[in-house]
Amino acid sequence: MNIHFIKKGFFLFFLWQKFLFSVEILVPMDESQKDHLKVYGLVYRAIEKGIKAKILLNYRGGSFVLSDNSFIREFIALNSLTFESFEDEDRKILQKKIETENIDEIEFEKAPKIAIYKPQTTEPWDDAVTMALEYADIPYAQLWDKEVLTGELQKYDWLHLHHEDFTGQYGKFYAFAKNMQWYQSRRLVFEEMAKSMGYKRTADQKRDVALAIQKYVAEGGFLFAMCSATDTLDIALSAQHVDIVDTLIDQTPITPDFQNLLKYEYTFAFENYKVFPDPYLYEFSDIDINPQAEGILQNKKFFTLFDFNAHIDPIPSLLTQNHQREIADFLGQTTAFRLDKIKPRVLILAQSLGTSRVKYIYGGYKNGFFSFYAGHDPEDYQHLVGDPPTNLSLHKNSAGYRLILNNILLPAAKKKKKKT
Repeated sequence: MNIHFIKKGFFLFFLWQKFLFSVEILVPMDESQKDHLKVYGLVYRAIEKGIKAKILLNYRGGSFVLSDNSFIREFIALNSLTFESFEDEDRKILQKKIETENIDEIEFEKAPKIAIYKPQTTEPWDDAVTMALEYADIPYAQLWDKEVLTGELQKYDWLHLHHEDFTGQYGKFYAFAKNMQWYQSRRLVFEEMAKSMGYKRTADQKRDVALAIQKYVAEGGFLFAMCSATDTLDIALSAQHVDIVDTLIDQTPITPDFQNLLKYEYTFAFENYKVFPDPYLYEFSDIDINPQAEGILQNKKFFTLFDFNAHIDPIPSLLTQNHQREIADFLGQTTAFRLDKIKPRVLILAQSLGTSRVKYIYGGYKNGFFSFYAGHDPEDYQHLVGDPPTNLSLHKNSAGYRLILNNILLPAAKKKKKKT
């Protein structure tokens, strides 16, 4: 066979391949998208493989633009995702919008290494973040106290805390669950862990775990917490030098006048709160609102995502990208944060308008960042202990779950120079 013909044929094939995959792909995140949650898995895997990926802030619900190749096409086809071709003319139109409107784009650099803090034992409740990651096909590692206290946390870029109690009160389930098998077994696991690490009290061990997590954020880590992990982490940090645990729980006396000895300057997000040590009270502090008193228990409410300038505030803009701005509220052991307990430097991302109920906040701590999202399960309004986990294949377009997955991508975002 003529070698010239072979070379020419190879060259033509190369050009054909280049032409076929030269255009970008737009993955819309507005109401047209068939599966919003799976898209995050696509984007994460693309970044992981070194495929160019960008998010378009405030454009069609926070859409993504990806370099076109066979992996992207296969993932989209396999998961029936909505996508559009993105040609040179589309790029020119978008650039014009970026220059004249509240729209910007952020490129992603490196897929973050993700860790979830939870015990290896089976918990009597599910974890919304774990379910979201597994549904989207995003890999994660599972860590608990031993790993955190021995420095394993430093290997990861992003840490999630869910239904955790960092005060050492075993979740404040004493009143209704003290005689239940799951509570007794869980308490035994916690006590054995503390003992194996050289601690006399679970509260002392959890305090050091909270301090280690704070150090991780200070050194540049990103922390995302939901439900009771949000307020108990700060409570533990503020009470690190006092005993706030009732004698019924750990057989040691509470520090007299402990309330006036709390150090709010040690916390991430909250201040001026009152701690409730009573084991028969199913509240850690007055950071959390009372769902029954607020009328949330009886009637579903909504919270509103705030809008941010994509050019000036790219991080809060990324964290609030969504195809809905009004989202159905959901309960949790910590349902919402009281506005007057939030530090002034903390940014409010979502709130129930006309009320003091804050749902979603963000802030910086030294070299790192934290994001707190109140509530337990965005698609299960009143999730109770022992209820089955939510089937996310029935909630592919969940606006509440999208807020979780926005956070996954934040450590991957390329920093842009601030515009002046």
